[in-house]
Amino acid sequence: MSDDRLTLLEERIAHLTAAVDDLSDVVAAQATEIALLTNRVRMLMQREAEREFDQGGTVPLADQKPPHW
Repeated sequence: MSDDRLTLLEERIAHLTAAVDDLSDVVAAQATEIALLTNRVRMLMQREAEREFDQGGTVPLADQKPPHW
């Protein structure tokens, strides 16, 4: 292989490596955000279930199957 071709391939590998690193950072940040949002939804569902139960309900609506089941 010529030196020019080898240099070109090395540059492409460097750019691809940088892109993969950037994407990895994005995926890690999204995983953290998804975990946080999942926890918040769980807490909100629990809070709503407790509120429904305190108002005299027997089974929280979130735990009931829809009527068409």
